[in-house]
Amino acid sequence: MPNLCIIPARGGSKRIPRKNIKDFLGKPIIAYSIEVALNSGLFDEVMVSTDDKEIAEIAIKYGAKVPFFRSNMNSNDFATTFDVIEEVLNNYMNENIEFENSCIIYPCAPLLNIRNLKLAFYKLVNDNFDSVWPIVKFGNSVQRSFKTIGEKVVMFYPEFKNMRSQDLENAFYDPGQFYWIRNKSILSGGFIYSNNSSYIILDEIETQDIDNLNDWKLAEMKFNLLNKNEN
Repeated sequence: MPNLCIIPARGGSKRIPRKNIKDFLGKPIIAYSIEVALNSGLFDEVMVSTDDKEIAEIAIKYGAKVPFFRSNMNSNDFATTFDVIEEVLNNYMNENIEFENSCIIYPCAPLLNIRNLKLAFYKLVNDNFDSVWPIVKFGNSVQRSFKTIGEKVVMFYPEFKNMRSQDLENAFYDPGQFYWIRNKSILSGGFIYSNNSSYIILDEIETQDIDNLNDWKLAEMKFNLLNKNEN
C-alpha cells in the first residue's frame, strides 16, 4: 500500500515573506512537517513540491526529496491544492511510479504530530473513506454570528436569535494542517472533498493558522506549551 507525502511549498508567500522557510524556534518551519512525515513511518516517499531553489535545498537538507520542480502554472496565487496534487501524481506516473494514497501536509504546520497523522490514516484505510482530514470546533456558535452593513450589525441567521447557544448545532472548520486521500478516488472526482470524506477532531491548541506575525507568535507559544506538557 504505497503512501506518498506531498508538502506543497511555493516560494511566493505574500503576507509573511519566505514564510515556508522562516525560522521557527531554531529551524525552518517546513522542517517540522518533513520530520513528522519521515518519523511517522507511514510513507514510502516524502517529497516537497516547490518552484523555489532555496526551499528545495532546505527540504533536501532535512530529508525530503524534490524529484521535480513545480510548474509556473501551479506556482501562482490562484493554483489550488488539488492542482498541485494532480501535477505531482501525474509527474510520478510519467516515471511509471504510482502511489495508492497520499497525505498533503502543509509546510507551516509545526503543531502536527505523528499520533494525529496515524489516526487519520487508519481511518482512511480501515473505514474505506476517500479522504480524511482534521477539523476543529468553532469556539462560538456560528448560527449566532453577525455581519456588518455600513454602521449596522445584522445576524447571518436571524431565525436563531431566540435560541440558547447550548441548543445550537456544533460547527467545525478546517485548520489547514493535512489531508489524507485515496489518489484514484480524489483524482477522478477533481476535488479533495467528496461525499465519502471523514475527519478527526483536534483541540484548538493543536492547530494554528499562520497568516501574520501575531499568528506566528501564537504558534510558537502553543508549540512550547504542547512540548512542555509532553515532557
